[in-house]
Amino acid sequence: MPSDYADAALLLMDVQAGIVDRLPDPAAYLAAAAETLAAARAAAVPVLHVVVGFRPGFPEVSPRNQAFRNLKQAAPSFTEPRPSLPPAAGEVVVVKRRVSAFAGSDLEVVLRAREIRHLVLAGIATSGVVLSTLREAADKDFQLTVLSDLCADFDPEVHAVLMNKLFPRQAEVLSRAAWLQRLS
Repeated sequence: MPSDYADAALLLMDVQAGIVDRLPDPAAYLAAAAETLAAARAAAVPVLHVVVGFRPGFPEVSPRNQAFRNLKQAAPSFTEPRPSLPPAAGEVVVVKRRVSAFAGSDLEVVLRAREIRHLVLAGIATSGVVLSTLREAADKDFQLTVLSDLCADFDPEVHAVLMNKLFPRQAEVLSRAAWLQRLS
């Protein structure tokens, strides 16, 4: 593992059925994610899969929660990582109950137990899980890297503003290719 990433982990967030399928080109995103996961694993960078999930009947979802209240009608399957990107043996799957990967999950406990201080963020959506996780992780003093082209948003303009204006204030923003080059 490169010394820059000795205490790092790759967080692949909300890459789940019902989410990734809404992208304009899900197959291209999944291929890029698979290549990145393989390279991280080969470089011994821990991978954590973060998924949003709820109990049957959605007891965690308040009718006041604008982001999740409509899930009760849709009843999507939000409990597992995308089947084409299964966790490898020993990789942790963190189930969160809100937008941030930290909210309603044991992510921080897992990170502390593994002495991870540097988070490499990727996922869907840039304006959702990536933004919320980045802001909370920065407040928790994690070193942060965002893989710009392994994050996706349903609004390309919002994605661009976050990557070019907001995220660089708290994280290093790199392309997947630049990050993969650093791993080799």
